[in-house]
Amino acid sequence: MFDFDKQLSGLTAQTVLCIGDLMLDEFVYGEVARVSPEAPAPVIAVKRSETLIGGAGNVARNIVSLGARCIFVSMVGDDESGRALKEALSAEPRIEAHLVVNATRQTTRKVRFVSEHYSTHMLRADWEVAEPVDPTSEGALIDYARKALPHAAAVVLSDYAKGVLTKRVIRAVIDEAKRLGKPVVVDPKGHDYSIYRGTTLITPNRQELAHATRSAARTDDEIAEAAAALCRALDMKAALVTRSEAGMTLVSDGKPVHVPAYPVRVRDVSGAGDTVVAVAAAMLAMNADFESAMRAANAAAAVVVGKRGTATLSLTELRGRILPAASLAPEEKIIFDWKILDERLAEWRRSGLRIGFTNGCFDLLHPGHIKVLAGARAACDRLVVGLNGDASVTRLKGKGRPVQDVHARAEVLAALEAADLVVVFDEDTPEKLIARIKPMVLVKGGDYTREGVVGADIVEAQGGEVILIDLVPGHSTSAMVARTRSQKAS
Repeated sequence: MFDFDKQLSGLTAQTVLCIGDLMLDEFVYGEVARVSPEAPAPVIAVKRSETLIGGAGNVARNIVSLGARCIFVSMVGDDESGRALKEALSAEPRIEAHLVVNATRQTTRKVRFVSEHYSTHMLRADWEVAEPVDPTSEGALIDYARKALPHAAAVVLSDYAKGVLTKRVIRAVIDEAKRLGKPVVVDPKGHDYSIYRGTTLITPNRQELAHATRSAARTDDEIAEAAAALCRALDMKAALVTRSEAGMTLVSDGKPVHVPAYPVRVRDVSGAGDTVVAVAAAMLAMNADFESAMRAANAAAAVVVGKRGTATLSLTELRGRILPAASLAPEEKIIFDWKILDERLAEWRRSGLRIGFTNGCFDLLHPGHIKVLAGARAACDRLVVGLNGDASVTRLKGKGRPVQDVHARAEVLAALEAADLVVVFDEDTPEKLIARIKPMVLVKGGDYTREGVVGADIVEAQGGEVILIDLVPGHSTSAMVARTRSQKAS
């Protein structure tokens, strides 16, 4: 079985080839408070918008967000959306993009209108040409893929049925990958799965599996039976069936494995399938077994559905979700992705709550820490605790620190009633984090002076206050570590 604790860091050494339909994802967020006088339709008062690389491009984004590299092959039109995608991909240093530009086709673009108050998708508008690409474009896509295959440890075919993955392209990639001994993971579309014959792992959702196999595929046994029949008929090694809130089912050589979904607060399921296929491929690139790949993908999906839009996750977030010790930490308190922080802050501000902030390394929690945290929480309605990442602690405290890694330190803090959120930052100071939070209360220990408190100017400029709390004498993490090491040495 794959040792997640020891081997997950190996993701950063992997390269995955991703081929599929690229699209521009736009999210328009706003408030809905009235119905249009012109027609029975809600009116959205737009507050903000966000543009992201979507479709197969979101698979590539998920691969590189884990620290791996991605060679990405796709096609765009010679239009504004295509140019926006090329620019966005060029800004991703770990994505090596090879895009065929077809002047006769429109770049796929999807715009979603989202009610922020209800966290509901109200409408989606699509611009697309869902037809197979021309033979010249097919040849160019195959050439790019064949040249890239020797440099990749695994392949993803991300099929959105927009025309990039024609039968000819799919066959050429799978056959060449098999010749080179590279695993191929397919996120399928349509009802005819015979075009994916010989792939390593296929990842349909339950409904897609039912349509493709003309079966009910409702119960565990029915799903397992349908997936096994699919693998036998099409010479596939394994099928991973995603089942939304019911979890996932894996069918390979052995007994079917069913895993439940993680209990999470779902904010947006857009792109969750992209995350599943990206993580599964990255795991197979490291020679992980199918069950380990499924468990990692299941954990990754739990992270991204808790975010807005077509989201990605970091290696740290994946570790934090999948490793047993970290998975016991209060889910709603520990934050690595600052976009989630923004959402929590917005909720608190809408409720008129006074937000406070303090920070530290908190390497070995002692009574001095507890006093500062309790005092900070008493001065506000909600307390955000900034926690230095491991590399930051090492730079500040020296070799051999931290004693506990960031996951352990975050868990201990999250278990305290005083901490409403624990937010990890990687810089040496929390200045950027404070500027983002804009707390009304900033608290530090009494060993600081007002002038020495990072972020004091930011807080006071908006009418907030800086509070210094007296320390508990005789308590210092550095001193505790030094004493322990001295005792061991003697």
